[in-house]
Amino acid sequence: METPKIFESEYRFCLILWEHEPVTTTELVKLCQSQLGWKRTTTYTVIKRLGERGVLRNQDGLVTALISKEDAQVSEIDELMEKKFQGSLPAFLAAFARRQSLSKDEVEEIRRIIEK
Repeated sequence: METPKIFESEYRFCLILWEHEPVTTTELVKLCQSQLGWKRTTTYTVIKRLGERGVLRNQDGLVTALISKEDAQVSEIDELMEKKFQGSLPAFLAAFARRQSLSKDEVEEIRRIIEK
């Protein structure tokens, strides 16, 4: 199953959801107000939109994610790689490495990940 697209403001909402789920809509409204500055109507609109796209479930006022944070991140990276690097992992890693100073530990960790 393909992971539904989660746009930037929706992703910030999802970060709150993933941290607190399962969470009531009332609590989500309070959290979004304090952390994102959203009004109640904005939060309910996002809940509705993400529910329609299969990102979350709102059942009897209790909201749970249907997409994990990790799946959302992988989907976003896949889209970025396809759009900007024609799906080439080496091109992506080369661009990343040119802009980041990696410690020896980070290089070793990346090497271990690739070897798996």
